[in-house]
Amino acid sequence: MPRGRNIQDVNTLQMALVGYQIERQKIEDKIREIQGQLKGGTTVLPEAAVTKRTGVKRVLSPAARRRIALAQKRRWAEHRKRAAQAAKHE
Repeated sequence: MPRGRNIQDVNTLQMALVGYQIERQKIEDKIREIQGQLKGGTTVLPEAAVTKRTGVKRVLSPAARRRIALAQKRRWAEHRKRAAQAAKHE
């Protein structure tokens, strides 16, 4: 078994880092809100939290869906190709 970091492991760690940074930002926003309430003032939420739309579904055109599907198929083909090459060299 090869030593070192696997590309898949690195990608997973990067995604985890992004998720934790988002959670940290949410926690910091909540802390500021509570601190503002304790001081008796109003809190100013960051613009990103105010403009965030929830529950709005994006509508994609059939052409856009097709482009996305083709891109995903290309990515999977590349992944399978690399996996086959790695299995061949082991």
